[in-house]
Amino acid sequence: MTVPRLYNYDLDEDCYRVRLIAGCLGVPLTLHGIDMFPGREHLTPEMLALNPQGRLPVLQDGDLVLVQPAAIVLHLAETGARDHALLPADAVTRARMMDWIAFAVRDLGVAAQARLCSMLGAPGDLRALQAAARRALRIMDDHLTLRGIAGEGYVAGPAPTLADLFLFPAFALSRDYGIDHDEFPALRLWARRVRTIPGFRVMPGIPDYH
Repeated sequence: MTVPRLYNYDLDEDCYRVRLIAGCLGVPLTLHGIDMFPGREHLTPEMLALNPQGRLPVLQDGDLVLVQPAAIVLHLAETGARDHALLPADAVTRARMMDWIAFAVRDLGVAAQARLCSMLGAPGDLRALQAAARRALRIMDDHLTLRGIAGEGYVAGPAPTLADLFLFPAFALSRDYGIDHDEFPALRLWARRVRTIPGFRVMPGIPDYH
């Protein structure tokens, strides 16, 4: 059985997302380092042949190539850790998990853009991106406040799922694009719980404390 290869840049939010979830699932990866900044290796002909969009991460598993983070982590879970508690068997909990993964992709995507704009000079209206990211984080904070009242500490229910790990980087890295964690008390408590998931690991830029 081959070990999937992840084309990875350590400081990229989505690459961290995949590494984090693979580690918590206990799924091995072979990391192939790509120098995105300043090397721009993700735009070489070899990488564009794998992902014409010119983005990371890219997962190569045999003949299968996946370039969307949500598809990558679900593939790793389904093929390497199908019985793991982070991939709930209950249909309702799994639907909630998928709903929050979709929220991360669609609504929290601006957080990654804001971080690139703030830290690496990528094009974009930083103030508008910050505002959009803050609105999305506020939705999460309000949801987790209500879940806490109901006695549930995670986004999809009383136990962590892939959704919690998928959402974590956008909040954990929010200081990089000018949003302070003190604005979101429920998210701060949730982030501490996420850090207790077995296999959790940090990336450069996220301190060991929270």
